[in-house]
Amino acid sequence: MILGVGVDIIEIERLKDVTDRFMQRVFTELEREYFSGKNVQTVAGVFAAKEAVAKALGTGFRGFWPTDIEILHKKNGAPYAVLHNGAKKTAKRISIRARRFSVKISISHNETDAIAYAIIEVK
Repeated sequence: MILGVGVDIIEIERLKDVTDRFMQRVFTELEREYFSGKNVQTVAGVFAAKEAVAKALGTGFRGFWPTDIEILHKKNGAPYAVLHNGAKKTAKRISIRARRFSVKISISHNETDAIAYAIIEVK
């Protein structure tokens, strides 16, 4: 059963001159490691995915930090989300009767925009 759906789009230009402080406040260490050697479109896509997951939770970033939603990638490049701390508690709270929940995401970008979709399912 689908519990929530979220989508976010961001202009890549907005992330071209971000500070190290912003990167540390928004992205986990594993995410920042993944960005090494990648372009700004990748950073924008991951940022949009975090926003989409927060929207799918129905709360936005209330009760947790952006780093509580971690966007990682499988060996084949497919993105997936791992929820930590407050984001995980929020997901458990809204799926209280379900045994498990899963977060599915899709990220895409072109030269000017990045977009991400998130679906939260309960089982």
